[in-house]
Amino acid sequence: MPLARKSILKKIKKIVGPKGRLGKLLSGYETLQEAKFISSHFSEFLEPVVAQDPQTKQNSYNIRHKVYCEELAFEEPNEQRLENDEFDEFSIPCLIKHKTTSNYAGTVRLVRPTQDSQQLPIEKYCLNSITHSDLSPSNFDRKEVCEISRLAVPKEFRKRQMDKYSGAALGVINESTYSEEELRCFPFIAIGLYFSAAAMVIHNQIKHTYVMMEPRLARSMSFVGIQFEQIGPVVDYHGKRAPYYINPALLNANLRPSFRVMLNNIQAQIEKNE
Repeated sequence: MPLARKSILKKIKKIVGPKGRLGKLLSGYETLQEAKFISSHFSEFLEPVVAQDPQTKQNSYNIRHKVYCEELAFEEPNEQRLENDEFDEFSIPCLIKHKTTSNYAGTVRLVRPTQDSQQLPIEKYCLNSITHSDLSPSNFDRKEVCEISRLAVPKEFRKRQMDKYSGAALGVINESTYSEEELRCFPFIAIGLYFSAAAMVIHNQIKHTYVMMEPRLARSMSFVGIQFEQIGPVVDYHGKRAPYYINPALLNANLRPSFRVMLNNIQAQIEKNE
C-alpha cells in the first residue's frame, strides 16, 4: 500500500476510533490491501517450482552444495557440486525461481517416506531430541508423516550476509543483476519455500510435518503466523537446533490473512503445474 494512502487511513482511524464500525471497516480494508501487496509483490518476481525432472533436481542439489558444503561446511564438498543423500530417494524438492533471470533463489525439500524401512532425517539423527512422546513420528503411519529439510538460499539472494565479496558487510547484493525494487521481496523467499512445502503437504494430504531448525527461524516464521510447535529441547546439530511439529490445522489456525493469500496463490501455482 502506498505510504501516503496508509498515512491518511491511519489518521482517519485515529479520528473515528478502531472499535467503531468505520474503524473496523478501515482495518479490514488495510488487511486486504496488505495481503494483495505481499502476494502480488512476491509473484511479480518469484514463482514456486516443484522439481519433477532430473535437471531441476540437480539445480536444487547444486544450491544445497553451495550453502551446506561450500559456505557452511556442514557437509564435505564434491567435484559434482551436488549435495544429496539417501533421503532424496523419497523426497520432493521445491524451488523458488527468480523470473527475471530464471535463476533459482532457494530450495527446500519435503522428505516423504512411503515404506516402513524409510525414516525421516529427524528420526535417524535426532530422535532422542523429541521429548513430546505423543507427537513422535514413530506413532504414525509412514504415509502420514513428512519432514521439511535442507532449506537453502544462495548468497546473491540474501539481504544480509557475512561473505567476503565487495560490499557484503554493508548488505550490498549484486545490484547489476537485481533491482532495488526486487530486493524488497527477497526476505519472503524463506517464507515462500515453506509455503511451497506446505502446499505439497496439503496437496498430498499428509497429516504430520516435522522440522529440525534454529529457534530464531521458528520465531521468524511465527511473525507471519507459521506457528510451529516445539516438541523437544535445543540440541547441537549443525548448530543450535530444536525439533518442531506442525499440521495443516495448526497452520490454518494461526496464519495471518495477508500471508494466507500468498499461500493460496502458491498452492494454485503448484497444483496448476502438477
